[in-house]
Amino acid sequence: MAVPEEICFQLQCRFSVLLPHLNERQRRLALATEARLIGHGGIRAVARIAQVSETTVRRGVSELEAGAGPLPDGRVRAPGGGRKRAEANDPALLKALLGLVEPDERGDPQSPLRWTTKSLRNLAEELTRQGHPVSAPTVGRLLKQEGFSLQANAKTLEGAQHPDRDAQFRYINEQVKQHQADGEPVISVDTKKREQIGRLPMAGREWRPRGEPVEVEDHHFFFSGPDVQQAIPYGIYDIARNTGWVNVGVDHDTSVFAVESIRRWWRCRGSLDYPKASRLLITSDAGGSNGYRYRVWKSELAALAAETGLAITVCHFPPGTSKWNKIEHRLFSHITHNWRGRPLTSHDVVIETIAATRTRAGLRVEAQLDPGDYPTGIAISKDRFAALPLVRHEVHGQWNYTLLPEPSAPQALPTSEAHGVSGRRRELLARLADPRLTGLSSTELANLRAKLAPLQAARSQERYSEQRGGRARRATGNQRAKPLFDDAARVLLTLLYQRQVCSMKLLADMLEVTPECVGHLVAETRRVLEDHGHQPGYAPSRFTRADALMAFLDTDQTPPRTRIMESLSHPRLTGMSRAELDELTRRLAPRQIAQVERASYQRRGAERQPGSRGGVFPQKLGDRERVVVAILYLRKLCTLDVLADALGDVSRSSIGNVVREIRPLLAEGGLLPPSAAIRYRTAPDLLAAADE
Repeated sequence: MAVPEEICFQLQCRFSVLLPHLNERQRRLALATEARLIGHGGIRAVARIAQVSETTVRRGVSELEAGAGPLPDGRVRAPGGGRKRAEANDPALLKALLGLVEPDERGDPQSPLRWTTKSLRNLAEELTRQGHPVSAPTVGRLLKQEGFSLQANAKTLEGAQHPDRDAQFRYINEQVKQHQADGEPVISVDTKKREQIGRLPMAGREWRPRGEPVEVEDHHFFFSGPDVQQAIPYGIYDIARNTGWVNVGVDHDTSVFAVESIRRWWRCRGSLDYPKASRLLITSDAGGSNGYRYRVWKSELAALAAETGLAITVCHFPPGTSKWNKIEHRLFSHITHNWRGRPLTSHDVVIETIAATRTRAGLRVEAQLDPGDYPTGIAISKDRFAALPLVRHEVHGQWNYTLLPEPSAPQALPTSEAHGVSGRRRELLARLADPRLTGLSSTELANLRAKLAPLQAARSQERYSEQRGGRARRATGNQRAKPLFDDAARVLLTLLYQRQVCSMKLLADMLEVTPECVGHLVAETRRVLEDHGHQPGYAPSRFTRADALMAFLDTDQTPPRTRIMESLSHPRLTGMSRAELDELTRRLAPRQIAQVERASYQRRGAERQPGSRGGVFPQKLGDRERVVVAILYLRKLCTLDVLADALGDVSRSSIGNVVREIRPLLAEGGLLPPSAAIRYRTAPDLLAAADE
């Protein structure tokens, strides 16, 4: 039967007000109640007015007729309803998933996911491949259910810890408290990560108008070169005053640069803040330019102590604990936060950004640009290091030491620590230009340098071209770092080495550089001298110690080796005049170099790499000495033991090696000497024979 229009209107009003506030089961039961009240035709009328399915209304009527009570805990559906979960349909699914996400040490070594990203999609694909079809959202739900979450790496492992690490921390704390109690300055130092200058992307974000980000280059290639500007911030943080000083270098992060930064801080801030200071405590990490292993770092600090009159104490944090250094989280972290999202387009931007760093705790920072040159390759000899006024502490003397303002022992060389490395090197080069060593007068040496200057410049451009792999794409800028030695010094050192005044290592120790530095410049300049056709000859004396060389320059005192070789090269023993011996030495010199190069090639098993030094090697015996020793032995004047006793500082095996190398060279030229009529059994007899 038809339902009256008035009833339909009333139902429509009730449904529009009531149904939006009911859940699924309540709506179904309310509609069923109205349908039962209407009677015949009520189900269809209610379904049409409420815009639901008639099946829904009939289900509600059935529930009412069955007398079902309310569901517990506010449930809408009876327990057990709906589709079963994936882990219920597949009991092995969860075990298979946990086997994939276990740590690699316990996971399946054959699983493709061992070396790939374990994303939800990859996990779902691998489970499906194993016969457990599942979706990525289901995998995520199961992982969260088992207590998994997305986690990054945690930087907590510090490697092998020193057994006295805690003791060193306590000792640093005691030293800081003592210095601060006495009103002495305490600073924390370190080098911040170097930055390349240019419109390059910087980490972080900064507030800007919407849609107007700072435009930067899409690639960031950090490299060194003459046209690449960089900023090297070296920081000094005053722990007591909560102030920072940053020296921004542009060359290299060396120990000389580190100490120069501390020197600039003391001149500009430290001496003003602590006018009565007599001591300075420096805390630093164990590596970098201020590492505890570097002799240059300690030598430069000794020069600073002599200059300022301060007793400088250094306490290094144990290796692997640099994050405990105060400067890391008191200064550097705030600088990084201050220039986030801001490209460092010039050194002025770097300086101003660092100087603008402020914190609510009162941190104030000053910054200066340091355009100085700090070349690499500087080294300190053992003798000079032993003469430093360095006092090691009883607690871990390798990490804790004090450099006194006055030397505790006489210097090994006549130059003072207060001159610094560069000053000492200039003084020594001036003394090494002695005509007795170079074989040239001051005027002749100056003329030779002037003639070689264009050849040296051409050779340098050739080396740069080899390093680039081709010609320069643009004109060379004026930002190239200043070399450790200029062209004049390179010519001088090459002459000294080719004249065999001393070994390469002795030159390096005296000049406080590495032997590799001297080797490279000598190898390059030697080719320039050969192109010019200059024959340097051999020096009358060969020195094996720095003090002997200095004594010769001061008093003209020749070393014992020179006097011994002068006796051994007597014509009565060699069977030839001294002029003939010199001529033979010059003829054999290129062949000796080639022989040494062949032996080096056999040891390497391949050709030299481009740019590597070759043909310049330190020897215990000079070329002339090698020829004399070989001739004496080949003439059967004495045994190898007698020659070793006569020379004193050369072993029997070294002399045997010399004879084996020189014999084939003499044989190729038909220059093997005849046997002598007399054979000497002892070194004194051999030397006495030359004096008869």
